[in-house]
Amino acid sequence: MKSKINKRLAGIAVLAVIATVVGITIIYYGLFQRQVRADLSVSAKLLRDTHYFESVNIDTDDIDLSTDIEELRVTWVAEDGTVLYDNDASAKLLTNHNDRPEIQEAFTDGVGEAVRKSDTMNQNTFYYAVLLDNGTVLRVATNAQSLWSVFMSVAPIIILIILIIITICILISHLLTRQLIRPIEVMVSNLENADYESPYKELDPLSEMLRSQHTDVLAAAKARQDFTANVSHELKTPLTAISGYAELLEGGMVSEDKQNHFYHEIRKNADRLLALINDIIKLSELDRVDHGIAFEQIDLYEVAKECVNELSVSAKLKDISIDIDGKESSIHGNRELIKELIENLVQNAIRYNNPGGKVMVTVNTIDNSTCLIVKDNGIGIPAADQQRVFERFYRVDKSRSKATGGTGLGLAIVKHIVEIHDAKLQLDSAPGVGTTISVLF
Repeated sequence: MKSKINKRLAGIAVLAVIATVVGITIIYYGLFQRQVRADLSVSAKLLRDTHYFESVNIDTDDIDLSTDIEELRVTWVAEDGTVLYDNDASAKLLTNHNDRPEIQEAFTDGVGEAVRKSDTMNQNTFYYAVLLDNGTVLRVATNAQSLWSVFMSVAPIIILIILIIITICILISHLLTRQLIRPIEVMVSNLENADYESPYKELDPLSEMLRSQHTDVLAAAKARQDFTANVSHELKTPLTAISGYAELLEGGMVSEDKQNHFYHEIRKNADRLLALINDIIKLSELDRVDHGIAFEQIDLYEVAKECVNELSVSAKLKDISIDIDGKESSIHGNRELIKELIENLVQNAIRYNNPGGKVMVTVNTIDNSTCLIVKDNGIGIPAADQQRVFERFYRVDKSRSKATGGTGLGLAIVKHIVEIHDAKLQLDSAPGVGTTISVLF
């Protein structure tokens, strides 16, 4: 970050210097050109007012301006374009000047101007011509540096200024970045301090966001750590039981009349282990799921009815009556996940019920929202535990959960699926009365 700020400040400084120098040079070169033209105009008028060019019959040998005006070229042109006098060369050697634009303009308008560039000399020649009373034209000319030569002449100064400014910018940027970053560094070091106030108001939103993210990261890390510990413990229990029973059977330490019991326990723990693994895999899949999941219009009542029919045998074996009520209700969701959600809710209602209990599944509309309600009259959930039942591996009655084959992950899966569908989850329960869980889509 510091190096980027330094580079950008130096780049801005260099661009500013170059743009300023170029702009000022162009402006002043324009002023310089106007001044040269003005000087030539004055010189031409002064020469016109002398006695040198009053008559074309004057002996031009008597005119000698070569020593008086070294930087000014003076040319006297007759009406037919013939050069009568030139202070820089012999008039006889010069060609007819009638084709020169400044001469033509002077004959027509009284005065004429022109600028001709010399690519080889990197100079511009400025011409100013004035029509005299005797019909001849007096032209004066001078050489001046071209714009490019002006640039080249100031290039060393420009380079020196750029180097000085870059050096100053680097020093200033170091100080600025240190001042800018220091409060952020202090703020980051105080993320866990809720009383810390950032020195700048502009940093308050960033401070809150970082603190919130920091808290979320810590919570997620703790949740993963707890989940790993819980998974290890939950898997270890059935594996230990299976290993223990198998070891006793292998060593011939179990009588024949008890062997069936041991086989039953091994199968029960294997089923529990398989259920745990399936739920862990399902949770992992839900953790990885993104917005690319395939959604479609599905009939919630139809899916609920299918789940109730599939679980009716399990309910009957536990002397639980199960029924469904409602009507066709379309929602936008993933059919497989919705079925998983309903199955987990109904299985919990059956698992934590009493013999002779009832489970009622209802699909209806509440406040323009399609609602799934799973209600039972089972053991219920104490108020102190109702906020935690959707946590992974959290069980209200651990002994009953394990006895009935619960993994402690069913409601965690339900919560995850509800979040994916942007739905709302409501829980109403009382010990000895039963539990009602509602999902509003």
